[in-house]
Amino acid sequence: MNSMTGFGRAKLEKDTREYLVEIRSVNHKYADITVKAPRNLLYLEDKIRKVVLNKVSRGKIEIYINYANYGIEGKEVIINKELAKLYIKELKSLAQENEIPDGLRASEISKMPDILNVQVEEESLEMVWIELSQCLEKALDNFIEMRMAEGEKIKQDLKMRLQDIAKNVDEISCFSTRLVEEYVVKLEERIKEILKTDIVDQTRLAQEIVIYSDKYSIEEELTRLKSHIEQFNAILNAKEPCGKKIDFLVQEMNRETNTIGSKSGKLEITNLVIELKTRLEDIREQIQNIE
Repeated sequence: MNSMTGFGRAKLEKDTREYLVEIRSVNHKYADITVKAPRNLLYLEDKIRKVVLNKVSRGKIEIYINYANYGIEGKEVIINKELAKLYIKELKSLAQENEIPDGLRASEISKMPDILNVQVEEESLEMVWIELSQCLEKALDNFIEMRMAEGEKIKQDLKMRLQDIAKNVDEISCFSTRLVEEYVVKLEERIKEILKTDIVDQTRLAQEIVIYSDKYSIEEELTRLKSHIEQFNAILNAKEPCGKKIDFLVQEMNRETNTIGSKSGKLEITNLVIELKTRLEDIREQIQNIE
């Protein structure tokens, strides 16, 4: 079980090249990946996403990449001479019109937009990706390790909460087995009190008991709840991402609990249902952070 909250960082230095990758994530219904990298590395965005999606299935994930190359290997400086001439022409014209000095220097022209461009050879681009992917993998390993550690804490917490829920269900089951017996006694006493006689029509009494049992029995709901608890524990021990499965299962457990609450007329069961709903709500909030 992995948490959707995590952070991972890695740094790599190769010759004159330096890479820094940071990955952080928070809760999200799906996998939402944002890559923030220098402009000259944006062409690698799709490759970076695929690497991350191979290891992460859910979460709002932000990837920050810093890259610096202090060497000249594989680089070529391209000067846009035609554009530079156009800048010079227009600036001289502006100077003449306004009678101001036009002492332009080459260094000043080079600072104009799109005059100087650094072109990187194709082989160098491939080398950058190989090195960056190494740094990315290290950051991902650290990131996933943190998510796993957090996920293990959540897993243990959920197991304890499930144990409490199972106890509540067992208590409700104990009260439930006595519901019909108590109803029979109350019904006989009521009939005797109203009719002023100790003779009770057993056939009619049996019919009323059947109607009551059919209308107010919660055995099916309890059986399904116990089954859901077993499924929950099995999912917690699974190795694949389980956040969506658990979310659905908690909805089903809530539905069964609500039905039990609406059928039961016994105060003790009602109180236990309130406890159950409180614990399920705590679990629902907790599982929002599970991948």
